[in-house]
Formats: sequence, structure tokens, C-alpha cells
Amino acid sequence: MPTALRMGPYRLYFYSYDCKELRHMHVDRDDLSAKLWLDPDVRVAENFGYGRRELRTIERIAREHVELLRHEWDTFCRDSAGAP
Repeated sequence: MPTALRMGPYRLYFYSYDCKELRHMHVDRDDLSAKLWLDPDVRVAENFGYGRRELRTIERIAREHVELLRHEWDTFCRDSAGAP
């Protein structure tokens, strides 16, 4: 599971088998987790325990780094596709 970004207490990552889905990141802190879509804009897809204020902080972080997150996804998923 590639980690795309660590920021403060948050780890933004995706699973290698996620490449068949639309671009997104999972965000964990302690035992809390969320899933964020990256396109067309950053938005929460699922939330498992974060409060509203903290989700806004997470969305802000993801928006500030969205180009990096998209690049990490695209690079990994393109390279893992096994294209000739």
C-alpha cells in the first residue's frame, strides 16, 4: 500500500489494487480513517470516525497537495499496469 504523503498525524495512501477505481486516497490517523476522491475536486467519499472539523483539515491538506497525490496515483498505477 503506497504512501503518497505524510502530513502531521495523517498518512495518505492507496492500495495497489485500487488502480481499477477512480483516483482517491485513504487517510488514517490512529484508528480513524477516511476515503477522499481526487477528481474532479477533493471530496470525502467515506468517513470512519473523523469529526467535521478534522475532515475539513484533511480536505484542505489534500487540496494543497492534490497534484502530488494525483501524480503518485498515476505513476504507481501506470507502472503497475504492466504496459509493454
